[in-house]
Amino acid sequence: MKRVIIFTDLDGTLLDYDTYSFEKALPALRLLKERDIPLIVCSSKTAKEIKYYREKLENVHPFISENGGGIFIPKDYFNFEIRNSHLRESPEATKFEIIEENNYLVIRLGAPYSDLRKTLEELRREGFIVRGFGDMTVQEIAEIANMSIIEAEMAKERDFDEPFTFEGNDKDTRRLFEAIAERGFHCTKGQFFHVLGDTDKGKSVSILIDSYAKAFGEVTTIALGDSPNDITMLERVKYPIIVQRPDKTYGVSGDIPNLRKIDGIGSAGWNKAIIELLSEIGGEH
Repeated sequence: MKRVIIFTDLDGTLLDYDTYSFEKALPALRLLKERDIPLIVCSSKTAKEIKYYREKLENVHPFISENGGGIFIPKDYFNFEIRNSHLRESPEATKFEIIEENNYLVIRLGAPYSDLRKTLEELRREGFIVRGFGDMTVQEIAEIANMSIIEAEMAKERDFDEPFTFEGNDKDTRRLFEAIAERGFHCTKGQFFHVLGDTDKGKSVSILIDSYAKAFGEVTTIALGDSPNDITMLERVKYPIIVQRPDKTYGVSGDIPNLRKIDGIGSAGWNKAIIELLSEIGGEH
């Protein structure tokens, strides 16, 4: 039978928007453990932040950091050598390197953080009112992101993606995106704007899907998100799902095949989606 694998965003999806709690998702999380279904975190958060939540979740599976910039695979997780496997490389993302870091093999796809910081500095000189995490104190990040000081410290330790605030109207936003694209970078949006290199969540998800398929044969893929930066991830899976935001709206628009819009906010919607879908697909586990 097909092996089910699940990719999930954190903020506003598995974690509630204001409290960062996943308590309402506990029934579904227990079900995944009972059925031995891998849950792969795919977030704009840093590796340190994701590791922090993986410990809380008792999660031992690979994860994707900073909007697809890095894929972290626990050593000996797969029954083959990642270094020698045939990674799927998108035509838009042909550069990557694999390094060993502590107990992980890390596939680095994202642009160097220093290059992203330089881009924000150039944008400011052009008149864009942008302010990145690198421009803020830990206290400021904690306040604007509703984080604890410890979480804000982890959020500042970035490798591939710079979150930033931006002041401007819709026309200014279009100009901002164009200015970033002209420099060879990309911009996406979750809770904050993000500038990143030639990568996204979808490219990293595709690499891991290939790895799971090599290990287990054909797989059934699910992904859950709530924001525009989740779109590329949702486009790569068989069952794409979005949960509601606190105002009961949906933060993802566009034509995503088979997209399911769950009537439920954050972790409550996440819980509902997983339980209903696993019941529906039955024996695929």
